Parts: sequence; structure tokens; C-alpha cells
Amino acid sequence: MNALNLYPSGRAAAALGAALLSFAAQAEDIARPPEFHRNIQPTIDHFDPIEVDPTLNLTQVIDLTLEKYPDSAWLAAQEAEAAAILERSKSWTSGAARAGLAYQEATSGTLHYIDAIVQVPLWNPGQRDAERSLADRAQADAESQSKAVRLRVAGLIRTALWDMELQKVRHQQALAEVDTYGQLFDKIRRRVELGDLPEADLLLAETELLQKRSALTLAEAEFMHARKRYATITQTSRIPAEFNENLAELGEIQKIHPALAALNGRIERKKAQIEALRLTGSGQPDLTVGINSDRPSDHDPRSNNTESFNIAVSVPFGGSAHLQPQIAALQVEESRLLADYQQLYRDLELAHHEAEHNLEVNKAELKIAEEMRQVAEAHMRMMEISFSAGEIDLMDLLRVKARTQQAILNAKERSVILQRDIALYNQTVGMMP
Repeated sequence: MNALNLYPSGRAAAALGAALLSFAAQAEDIARPPEFHRNIQPTIDHFDPIEVDPTLNLTQVIDLTLEKYPDSAWLAAQEAEAAAILERSKSWTSGAARAGLAYQEATSGTLHYIDAIVQVPLWNPGQRDAERSLADRAQADAESQSKAVRLRVAGLIRTALWDMELQKVRHQQALAEVDTYGQLFDKIRRRVELGDLPEADLLLAETELLQKRSALTLAEAEFMHARKRYATITQTSRIPAEFNENLAELGEIQKIHPALAALNGRIERKKAQIEALRLTGSGQPDLTVGINSDRPSDHDPRSNNTESFNIAVSVPFGGSAHLQPQIAALQVEESRLLADYQQLYRDLELAHHEAEHNLEVNKAELKIAEEMRQVAEAHMRMMEISFSAGEIDLMDLLRVKARTQQAILNAKERSVILQRDIALYNQTVGMMP
């Protein structure tokens, strides 16, 4: 039997075509949320605490995340260390002073000697200035590490937000497709009941609808996973309503990039540490000041019966052989940091090239995707008219509808991906939001 004889004609076909066009036209507006089919319900019972806060911006999200970020205690400890080194450099002595008291008595019991001394370690020439320089480098290092951690946190948040936005688009598209295919299934069922279509078409439409519901379940799960990742990273349930970024006007990796500055801060601190250690020389000279008391218990002609004032300076020498291994160990660490710096710079240059390339590619792809969406939607409208007139079968209509839905999804995804790539480009060149 010719399949064309199974389809309605005339007024009934025109009515069906108008009905199909009415719900197909909804897919033309990408920004408009889908009209949900009455039978659509959440497929999985999720706990989703995420809510949009219109008063929140991306910078505030980063600040809130840093307050609870695991590295916050480490950053505070570095600040405290720098303050401790600075406090040491302000001291007039290079170490703790010592006081001593000695008592001596002759075997005859008639003579008594009492010595009281104070021993003060001194700075070597230039050593105190080197300690002050080390304190300055330690403070600068702590600040650069804080900026690097902030940039790393910003990257995590940027990635989480745009991954969530991409999964949201896919979930909304899956909802729209279930709604569209649900309405198509209802119309085909009515036509089957009227005898205008074979029951096989109803089974085919139901199969397509079930597949779309399965895809919706997966899309919903991925969307919830993305929202959970954001909540885990930020330790907050609020997201900003707007987090698009302007493209940074930086064409190359700068030396002030926070990640590079953090490594450079480590290098400068290590150099200052080596210099401070070198100026310790063989050790710290000591200034010793004391008083000696010589008193007899009875009048003893051997006693001077007086007090004397003593002062002495001791200077260590010949200790370079013992100091050099410590300096060499610090120089090994400095060399490793220099190598890491060069490698990081190369990695950032490569990442910058890829981010720049991705931007150009996705700009072109977005334009093509929009054009493909328009062509696909026009083609789908034509095919729905042909289907209502009995010129094509249901399989052909479903095939075109699937391509159209994919074209719509591609256009939506490309729009989100372009904004995501702008954020990742800013991240690569070290630009904070």
C-alpha cells in the first residue's frame, strides 16, 4: 500500500501543519527558556542548594572562597615568618646575650674570687643589612604567593562557573527536546487513533521520546555534578547572576604574571638567604664584659683586695669549610627554582597561544553555528509542512528534527564556549576579574 494514502489531505493536513509549525517556531529563539511539557518532572531526586545572588559578583566570590581556602593558613604563616625575620634584623645583637657568674675559693679557705660576665654576640660587617634585605624579600615573597594563590582560585572558579553554564545549556536543550517530542508524540497518537497514521509511527515516536527522556536524565545529572563542583570549590551556595568578562588587552605573557612573580619571589628570597648566610662567616664574634672581685676572708697578703673590670672580643675564623655545604645546598634550591621559572614561562607562552587560537576558532565557529541553526530551522519548517501533506514519512521528519535540535544546541554551546574562552584567556595572561 502506498504510504501517501495513509496521510490526511486538504483542511486536516493544513490544520496539522499549522499546529506543527506553532511548536516548532519555539526553537527559533535561543535565549527564551523552553515551554515544559506537562509530563516533564525532575528525573532524579537531587539536593541542590545553589541559588543565584544578583548582588554578588565574581570578585566577591573569589574573596569568599579565599577565606575558606586550604592555602589561607599557609599564606598567613608566610606573613608571620617575614615579620619574624624583620624583627630579628632590628636587633642590635646577632643572637641571645649570656650572663655568667663564677665563684672560686682557695683551698685554705682564706681567698675568694667572684667573676660576673655578660657575653653579647655581634653582627659581622654587613650581616645585619643582609638580614634586613632577607626580611624584605620574605615579605615580598609572601605577597606574591598570595597573588598567585588568588589567581589559581580564580581559575578554579572560572572553570567551575562556565562548566556549570555549559551543562545548564545542555540541560535546557534536553528539556526543550523532551517537550517538543512529547508534543509530537501526542499529535501522532491522535492521528493514529483517527486512523490517519499506522501504529508503527506511534511506536517510533514513543521510542524517540524515551530516548530524549534518557538524554534529559543524563544532562540533569551532569548539571547537578557541575553545580556540586562549584559549591565544593567555593564553599558557598551562591552564584553571581552575571560573570561575563571583557577580553584582556594583553598580547603576551608579562613578567608581572602572578605565577611568574611568585616563582621570582622565591628566587629573590633564596638569593637573599644565601647572602645572609655567607656573611655569617665562620660564626658570630662575641663581646664579653665582666667584673672580677678578689677578696680575702681574713687579711691575706696574697690577695689584691680589689675589683677589676674586664672586656674581651672573640672572633671565630677558619669556618668557611663548614659553612660552604649549607651555601651549596641553598644554591641547588635556587638553581631548581630558576629552572622552574624558565619552564613555567614556556608553559604560559604555549597556553597563551592555545587560548588565543581557541578564541579565534570559536568566534568563527559561533558565526557558522548560528547560520547552521537558521538553515536547520528553515529546513525543519519545510519538512513539517511536507509531513503534514503526506509527502514524507515520520522517519524523515525525525531525522531532520534531530539535526535541527543539534544545530540549536551547537549554537547555544558555542555562545557559552566563547565567553568561557574569554575568561580562560584572561586567566592565562594572569588577569584577575
